[in-house]
Amino acid sequence: MTTETTAPSRWAHQLITRVRAADAARPWLWDGALTACWTVAALVDASGGWRNVARDPSVPAGLVVVLSLALSLPLYARRRRPTTVLAVMAAAAFVSEASGAFLQAAYLQMLPLFHIALTRPPRRLLWAFVLLMAPVVTGALRFDGETWHIHVTSALWAYLGVALLGITVRSRRDHTAGLVDRARRLEVERDQEVRLAAASERARIAREMHDIIGHNLSVITGLADGGRYAAAKSPERAAQALDAIGTTSRQALDELRRLLGVLSAPEDAPSAARAPQPTLADLDSLLEGVRKAGLPVVSELPAPLPPLPPGAQLTVYRVVQESLTNTLKHAGPGATAAVRLVTEENAVLVTVSDTGTPSATAGQGQGLTGMRERAALYDGTLDCGPLPSGAGWQVRLSIPTASAPVSAPEDSHP
Repeated sequence: MTTETTAPSRWAHQLITRVRAADAARPWLWDGALTACWTVAALVDASGGWRNVARDPSVPAGLVVVLSLALSLPLYARRRRPTTVLAVMAAAAFVSEASGAFLQAAYLQMLPLFHIALTRPPRRLLWAFVLLMAPVVTGALRFDGETWHIHVTSALWAYLGVALLGITVRSRRDHTAGLVDRARRLEVERDQEVRLAAASERARIAREMHDIIGHNLSVITGLADGGRYAAAKSPERAAQALDAIGTTSRQALDELRRLLGVLSAPEDAPSAARAPQPTLADLDSLLEGVRKAGLPVVSELPAPLPPLPPGAQLTVYRVVQESLTNTLKHAGPGATAAVRLVTEENAVLVTVSDTGTPSATAGQGQGLTGMRERAALYDGTLDCGPLPSGAGWQVRLSIPTASAPVSAPEDSHP
């Protein structure tokens, strides 16, 4: 039943769509066909049928033919210049009514009237009705006597109906165009949101990859260098360095697998199945790994650890990790580092400093940019630069204890 009732309407909609497309592609074809059709009809009426309604059948036939052409040929330009077309046709209609011919072709004025209501400002309709009703009133007063109002009223209602039809079509068209424009704007906005979200996601993934790979490779490099020097004098220490390299490598691989696994997981995958991210409780193992890489680290961590949200704890962990990685890379031999975490009234203050010599490119890498972005995500601030003494480098992070992520949180997945 549903198919039988909807199929005709669907067919009609497709037909209308095709007709509109053909008209938009070749408007002259439709305008020419309509004009030719009504011109033939007007000339057929001019051959003698006009006398059936004429008030004065003695009007010259030549004048009737000229008036019939004047009431039909201008229709070709009705969509481009409807007001001008109506003015020309109204002049012919005035002669028709005043002479008593009362040509029925005068009702063709409803076509340009429709296009005025459809495409022109509403005030144009007032002038259109003046042009339309002046001939009607003139003919009615001259030939209809006491019943003049019947002719005027019927013509007035006909013209009002056409004007209202044009206004209705215009309102529906404007409403549809507004809906289409709104849909397009929403689509553009959604595309922009998707692109921004994708860019943000790429930046977040890049930060994670940088932190994971950069830190662990730096630790592995330090262990390898220490193992090479210890191999000749202390094979046991070299073996310990190799064990530490293996442990660090496996940790890096585990973190990368976890990150890539979340990226490839379905969107509806349960969050409980996702591996947890590093927290403040993992700082001790991080510091121990750095010490094994050959960098002496002194730490001052409160007990118990401050109750930060998981995402903020990940931020603190990554900032400490990146800071110690930079120390391993750039501080030079003999450098030491210190990590201090202090709980203040409304914030947690993390300070990572070293005694190395800052390099010429210190503070210009992507790692520091990533740390600042992480801090800003949780309404925190990050400052870094040389120590006042000129020897050493310091990174200072302040993050509110009641911090909430500004955008998509990082505590649910890497």
